[in-house]
Amino acid sequence: MAAPIRILGLDPGLRKTGWGIILSEGSKLGFVACGCVESDEKRTLAERLRQLHDGLAGVIAAWTPDEAAVEETFVNRDPQSALKLGQARGIALVVPALAGLSVAEYAANLVKKTVVGVGHADKKQVQMMIRVLLPKAETTSADAADALAVAICHAQHRGMRNLAVQMRAGGSPV
Repeated sequence: MAAPIRILGLDPGLRKTGWGIILSEGSKLGFVACGCVESDEKRTLAERLRQLHDGLAGVIAAWTPDEAAVEETFVNRDPQSALKLGQARGIALVVPALAGLSVAEYAANLVKKTVVGVGHADKKQVQMMIRVLLPKAETTSADAADALAVAICHAQHRGMRNLAVQMRAGGSPV
């Protein structure tokens, strides 16, 4: 049986970045913790990004995950919003990397398809499936549920991802 892996899932946002940690042991999943890191809308962009950085660094220090996964964001709003969201996403990528974790990225449609079975599932469907897959998860926050979904997606796809990385590096799959 595979050794247990603690996976941090992140759903980036400038106002709220959802985080969720699961334990993956083979095909068995277990809930560890979840929540949101929030930034103060009255602060400058730089200060808000620092709040996200410090909050995520605190989550990593407190829960010591082994790997991280971040949802790729799809935004079709105005360019200014997309840029700000991209900067928050950059924080979500760099904080785990600075902590020495490998960081995977997954498209939102793949996360939803993996967890719900439908690539265009809505937030309520994701929350409902999180309660089914992780009955001990005590979350009502859509952001935290989305982060747990990212972690579940990584747990399901990490073996194939690791194989692809190994093959690109010229290594043997065995």
